[in-house]
Amino acid sequence: MIQVLNHTKEKKWEEPALDTEIAFSPTCHLIVWNDDVNTFDWVIETLVEVCGHTHEQAEQCALLIHMKGKCAVKNGEYEILQPMCTAILDRGINATIETTAIGY
Repeated sequence: MIQVLNHTKEKKWEEPALDTEIAFSPTCHLIVWNDDVNTFDWVIETLVEVCGHTHEQAEQCALLIHMKGKCAVKNGEYEILQPMCTAILDRGINATIETTAIGY
C-alpha cells in the first residue's frame, strides 16, 4: 500500500540565534606556500610529522600547494598553529598564519 502525504503547511523561516562570541571569534589558518626548492616528499613528510596529517592528507595538501600556490593545511587557534608554523619554517618551507573573523 502506498500512502501519499500532503504537506501544505508553510513553515516560517526564523533567523538563528547566534552567540556573538562564537560568531565573531577569529579562526586562524596555517598556510603553506609553493616554492621551487622543496620536494613533494619533503613537504609530505613535514605535514605528517608537524601537523599530524595522514600520508594521504599530506599528499593532497602538497598537490594543492603545487597547483594553486598555497594551501591551508590546518585551521585552529593561533596558539596551537604558531609552533607548527615555526616547525615548518625551520624545515625550510614557507608558511604563514592568516586570521579571518567569522561573522555576519
